[in-house]
Amino acid sequence: MMRLPLFEFRAPRTVQEAARILSGEGANAMALAGGTDLVPNMKRRQQVPRTLVSLRGIEALKRAEFDASGARLGACLTLTEIAEDARYRNGYSALAQAAAQVATCHIRNMATLGGNICLDTRCAYYDQNYEWRKAIHFCMKKDGETCWTAPGSDHCVAVSSTDTAPALIALDATVRLRSATGDREVPLASLYQNDGINYMLRQPGEIVEEIRLPARKGWKSSYWKLRRRGSFDFPVLGAAAAVKLSGAGVVEDARIVLGAVASQPLVADEAAKSLLGGPLNTDSIVKAAALAGRIAKPLANTDFDMTWRKKVTADFVTYALRELRGDDMTAESMSLGRYLF
Repeated sequence: MMRLPLFEFRAPRTVQEAARILSGEGANAMALAGGTDLVPNMKRRQQVPRTLVSLRGIEALKRAEFDASGARLGACLTLTEIAEDARYRNGYSALAQAAAQVATCHIRNMATLGGNICLDTRCAYYDQNYEWRKAIHFCMKKDGETCWTAPGSDHCVAVSSTDTAPALIALDATVRLRSATGDREVPLASLYQNDGINYMLRQPGEIVEEIRLPARKGWKSSYWKLRRRGSFDFPVLGAAAAVKLSGAGVVEDARIVLGAVASQPLVADEAAKSLLGGPLNTDSIVKAAALAGRIAKPLANTDFDMTWRKKVTADFVTYALRELRGDDMTAESMSLGRYLF
């Protein structure tokens, strides 16, 4: 049995109080939302904070507000609340689909939107218990010096495995970060970098307070996920797509984002631009999917063969775009255990 290390538990009632505690404790403290990622990591001694600052008692982080300008989502909204809320249909469907495909219903009842955004990167060598990792002399991501996936690499190549981040980036999301010294709002895409250890440019002591989505009138969005089992598993590939169509069916704007094929979500700008100014037809979909597949950089540190994962990237982008075109994707969805909205 893997046991938690000893820690101090703090339960602030406001974001400001939580930020002050994190600032005062420094590197010894971590924020705790649903705990579905952090607590198992603590049991494996991947993360060993001396103080946990719970965000679950902060009501301001649980609000979801929608108006003509878009949506403001508290970071402690659970994934179940997002997946089951009809307000996320149509333009925001990619987010609801991504939330609905995270793990199991039991985990989604606890896991939060902010927690999934900040999800630790994963690797077959890193996501083992302490004794297993010690036996191979640890890895670069925790306690060691060598990346066992790519021994010649000067940086960690652990994989970004968040489902909601690619969907949110495709929806042009921004995040509001709160610290003891103030707050700032930044595009979600700019928070990530391609480094398995320092994968997020969130400053120490900053709390993801709110996710903001612009109004998506005239937009459609979709998220498709590859995993071995129809539930529970982390993604080994995620494909989020969003398009804005004119009344005549011409693509006026588009965004395509890949997940779980690098240490950060990858924005497929060239693929999205190839769709602009024309209809969403078979030729344009095939071209965009091929361009998106080129930027995928999967490595042999998660499930399935990495060459095959790169090959099927174009297929999953195709599924997402075909759904946005209005195709009946029932057969594909059933075979992948996926939720269609």
